[in-house]
Amino acid sequence: MHLLISKKIIIYLLLFCFLASINNTSLMNISFPKINQIEISGLNLDQRKKIESIIYDSNFKSIFHLDKQYLKRKVSSINIIEQFEIFKNYPSTIKIFIKEAKILAQIKRNGFDYFIGSNGKLIQNNNLETNLPFIFGDLNLNEFLNFKNEIDKSKFDFKNITKLYYFKSKRWDIETSKGYLIKLSKDNVEKDLNLFVRLSDEKKFNGKLVIDFRQIGQIILNEK
Repeated sequence: MHLLISKKIIIYLLLFCFLASINNTSLMNISFPKINQIEISGLNLDQRKKIESIIYDSNFKSIFHLDKQYLKRKVSSINIIEQFEIFKNYPSTIKIFIKEAKILAQIKRNGFDYFIGSNGKLIQNNNLETNLPFIFGDLNLNEFLNFKNEIDKSKFDFKNITKLYYFKSKRWDIETSKGYLIKLSKDNVEKDLNLFVRLSDEKKFNGKLVIDFRQIGQIILNEK
């Protein structure tokens, strides 16, 4: 009786091993669909092609093998992009929704012209004509973003700026499209600009083009 039970157990074990080996072989031979469609919204054609090449060059065998963290790092390296989301649409489509950074100003670095994006990154300027203000001075890009935030809080229109001058004392001068040179104080940018707008509207400058707010409690007007 015990011998019969032992033989049955052995038979069951052999049968189990046989079936398991068949299933493993089948799993190894399963062919997952390759990534055959990449849908990207929010960029122009050339920029979309750059992202597509990143995905195809990464040799992901299928959407199931897609490393989203790796892909996020690669997409983040494209400076024109401010925000993005990546979705897998099974079985074989990747969707990427992108918010493009706004171009705010121009600057020269190491002999090359760049745009400054709203994401705080330098974006290559491919000889595009633009009316954006040009920045002079050695600065951290975040210092410009903070300064622009102060301008945006004021009544002064950023679009009226043609040139910006940054000084190591962390102070700014603004040159406007009407020829004014506004010398701002270090710590009262919003207040200075609101006062400039009010006095300009009231035509208080009497033809003077240099408006100096650097001295606390007074405004100095000079010829340019």
